[in-house]
Amino acid sequence: MAKVKIWGPVQSRAARVLWCARECGIEFDHVGTDLAALKGDAEFARINPNAKVPAMQDGELVLFESMAINLYLAHRYGKALWPATIEDEARAYQWSFWGMTEVERSLLTIVIDMFMTPPDKKNPKAVEEAKASLGKPLGILAGALRGKPYLLGDSFTIADLNLASIMAWAKLAKIDMTGAADAAGWLDRCLSRPAFRGK
Repeated sequence: MAKVKIWGPVQSRAARVLWCARECGIEFDHVGTDLAALKGDAEFARINPNAKVPAMQDGELVLFESMAINLYLAHRYGKALWPATIEDEARAYQWSFWGMTEVERSLLTIVIDMFMTPPDKKNPKAVEEAKASLGKPLGILAGALRGKPYLLGDSFTIADLNLASIMAWAKLAKIDMTGAADAAGWLDRCLSRPAFRGK
């Protein structure tokens, strides 16, 4: 029986946890039922009283919040994913949290409007504002990647995985990244990894 158990549909933030688990090469059980089904599940209520996904159990450890789960999995199991120095560990935290605070909300606004909002409820103004708000962070990301393939240097790490798991929505949202070529190339490299594609 797999030691690690991960709750959450693949069409949620659980996707980034599943990607991380595959990169780490660990065996895991995936409880991928929809959120409505999980909310009535007594075991899930014990695992995450917030009634949100993802959540994870590894032995006695129970965690919720996708970034916390990924940082834990990479540190414990993902030797190649975890930064080699304390300084780069700090940068991995920085880019993980930066993605959530500076990028995720805008991308979700666009994706939700495009794919989950009925035609009569769509909000073109909010979408345009969200697209405009991405210009600055895309420039910052492109600048950070100038002259190197990944955020911390030559190797793919948890910093890349966590941020790319958010930036993947830019593909769905059809965000024009021609002005941020370094960021666009980095994202393509990250999303071409077999573990991202579920292999």
